[in-house]
Amino acid sequence: MEFGSTAFWLALGQIIWVNILLSGDNAVVIALAARSLPPKQQKQAILIGSGAAIAMRIVLTLVAAQLLQLPWLKLIGAVLLIYIGVTLLLPEDEGEHEGKEAGGMVAAVRTILIADLVMSLDNVIAVAAAAKGDTTLLIIGLAMSIPLVIFGSTLLLKVIERFPVVVWLGAGLLGFIAGEIVVDDPAVKDTLIAMAGNVGLPAAKLPITFGLAGIVLVLLIGWVMLSRKKAAMAHHARAH
Repeated sequence: MEFGSTAFWLALGQIIWVNILLSGDNAVVIALAARSLPPKQQKQAILIGSGAAIAMRIVLTLVAAQLLQLPWLKLIGAVLLIYIGVTLLLPEDEGEHEGKEAGGMVAAVRTILIADLVMSLDNVIAVAAAAKGDTTLLIIGLAMSIPLVIFGSTLLLKVIERFPVVVWLGAGLLGFIAGEIVVDDPAVKDTLIAMAGNVGLPAAKLPITFGLAGIVLVLLIGWVMLSRKKAAMAHHARAH
């Protein structure tokens, strides 16, 4: 595709638009992961996390078709998303902030990258299709979407600070995505469809059914662990 041609600009616009539509959940994760950092490090985590996530997405897009055919990959990804969702619900101990700001930054960026890796496995197919095999076009389009992801994450961070319940909504979103990708794993897809047929559940409703189950799982585990952590902290306070 010739650089600067009408076809080039149309395809570039498609890539940017697709990436905007598919990056909402990534912005949520970035905002949730950065929320416990000091204000200065929040900006750094968003910048580093967004840039690294887009770079990783470029690599993923180049090998997307092969990756999506690997059995068990999405199941492993779903487990990781459940773990991240639960982790984001748990507050850090106040003492952990003292002298460990760099560690907090590394942990936040690591969380962003792992979640983006899992959630991008399907998204990159749409982006690759829009690029029509043009690697240069792909890289330019995804690079131009970085400011949009950063803006979305920054905006969400302010919303989270004002409305803490958004943290639970974000964790629930990760649970929903985890449930959805389980259904598409080649290792279990046919089995799940057959099981759904046996109980009268249409195959088309499997993703939303598993997605809702994922929401319940993340929020339930998070609530139990949060309750235990609060009880342990209260016990510790009484003991001292």
